[in-house]
Amino acid sequence: MLHGMSTTVEPSSERSAAEVNEEIRALWLRSGGTLSVEQREEYQRLVQEWASALPQPARAA
Repeated sequence: MLHGMSTTVEPSSERSAAEVNEEIRALWLRSGGTLSVEQREEYQRLVQEWASALPQPARAA
């Protein structure tokens, strides 16, 4: 059953930028400094997730 879209902000279950950054660091350590094709894809995904998790600056009105 479909429900109407909520307009309230609910707590996110997404990880913080710090948590994602730790995973990026771990990936580099596991790779020994050279990423395989699969690891590069994971790295790119993690960097995008990290950027999305960063606090957004308030815009001036």
